[in-house]
Amino acid sequence: MSQLTINYPHNFPDAIGQTTKEFEQEAKWAMAVKLFEMKRISSGMAATLLGVNRVTFLLKLNDYGVPMIDLREDELLSDLANA
Repeated sequence: MSQLTINYPHNFPDAIGQTTKEFEQEAKWAMAVKLFEMKRISSGMAATLLGVNRVTFLLKLNDYGVPMIDLREDELLSDLANA
């Protein structure tokens, strides 16, 4: 597995009231959620990146204001018609 290193000022976690571990975990989640929201990775890929199961990832999307399913009305109607 590859690794990504992000440099940040040492006081960032304190500034938002988190430990270093909490801050880094939050940053990792934010990255995975944003990549999912941008449709760059699937929910399964995001879950793998985070080391959680897909259901856990999908349920946590609400915390970031990101919908689980982002379909236009015509796409939803097409899916329903083909169900």
